[in-house]
Amino acid sequence: MPLHLQILLPLFTLALGHGFGQVSYTGLAFGLVYAFWVLAAPKLPARLWFPVTLLASIAFAAHLVPGFSPLPLAEPLRLSPDAPPYALRLSWDKTLVGMALLAWWLGRTAPTIASRWRATAVTAAATLLAVPALALGLDLVDWMPKWPELVWRWLPVNLLAVVLAEELVFRGLLQGALVSRLGAWAGVGLTALLFGAVHLPFSPLFAAVATVAGLGYGLAFHFSGRLGVAMALHLAVNLCHLALLSYPVKLG
Repeated sequence: MPLHLQILLPLFTLALGHGFGQVSYTGLAFGLVYAFWVLAAPKLPARLWFPVTLLASIAFAAHLVPGFSPLPLAEPLRLSPDAPPYALRLSWDKTLVGMALLAWWLGRTAPTIASRWRATAVTAAATLLAVPALALGLDLVDWMPKWPELVWRWLPVNLLAVVLAEELVFRGLLQGALVSRLGAWAGVGLTALLFGAVHLPFSPLFAAVATVAGLGYGLAFHFSGRLGVAMALHLAVNLCHLALLSYPVKLG
């Protein structure tokens, strides 16, 4: 993808957020610097571009950069009787991370990788079974089948503001670097541990479940060679959580 088309993805995100009133001029300034830095990858030494991009992406995704506020998309709703009310919101800062890194990903020269589809399918099935089972076994959630009315709004928001950013940061950016340095199994495993670690603010048990999920997403990416497969699996796991279990987590 040409650079002038790549830059449209983060620019459109920032413009839309500013138009809705949730991205201030400060946010615009920080966001533009971040987007242009990410897309300057071909002109910068990798040893400088990679750590700065990784840390900046995590800072934006963790809502540590000033000038951004979320767009409310629904009033808080109690989706499960055993869970706190859930407010559907679009986080512009995390969406920016996804769009900027997606633009970088589409502009890079992709290596040719032979896909192992049987291993990918087994990994996906095991992840879809293991992650909910572990969450149930650790008593983080209860079995709560449902199909909320807001699911059709939740799906694109979860894809754009959660899955896209997390998979591009952890699988697209971090796992690729670790695998090239440490080898496939160590790289995938360490990436999964780091993915779990960023979920520690929720709880250590939640982080343990996230680590197992991250291992599944990482293996799906490794076996298929396609980041879209990891994204689809991540979204499927999140949808299973919403549709079948206490959401977002069980109280107490």
